[in-house]
Amino acid sequence: MAESGQTYANHARLFPPFHYFAFPVLFLNLLWSAWQMLRAPSMATAWGVLVAAAILVTLLVSRVMVLAVQDRVIRLEMRLRLREVLPPELHGRISELTRSQLVSLRFASDAELPDLVRLVLSGALKSNKEIKQAVRHWQPDYLRA
Repeated sequence: MAESGQTYANHARLFPPFHYFAFPVLFLNLLWSAWQMLRAPSMATAWGVLVAAAILVTLLVSRVMVLAVQDRVIRLEMRLRLREVLPPELHGRISELTRSQLVSLRFASDAELPDLVRLVLSGALKSNKEIKQAVRHWQPDYLRA
C-alpha cells in the first residue's frame, strides 16, 4: 500500500470557512453585542445580544448535525467493509463495535482490520486514540466534513 500524506499526527481536519471565518466573526459579534449592551443597556441592545447568541448557536448546532450525519455514513460504510474483510467468525460481533470505534477503525487498511477488530472487541484497545495509533498502514480519509 502506498504511503499516504495523512497520518495519525495530521489527520485532524479544520474547515477554514467554519474555523477561521464564520465562527470567529460570529463569536466576535456576540462579544461586541454584549459590550454594547453593557455600555448602553436597553431592550434594543439586549435583543442584539440575544440575536447574536442565536446566530452563533445555529452555526455550532449545524456543525454538530453535519458531523453526526458523517458519523452515521462512516458507521454504515464500515459495517459493509467489515462484512467483506473480516473472517466469518467475527461477522456476528460487528454490531458490538460502537460508533466511535467504527469511526476510528476506518483509517486501517483492509489487511490489518481483522486483528484490530479483535483487539478492540477484547478490550485491548479502549480509546479512539489507542485505536488510531494502532493503525500501521493508514488509509487516508479526505472526504470529511
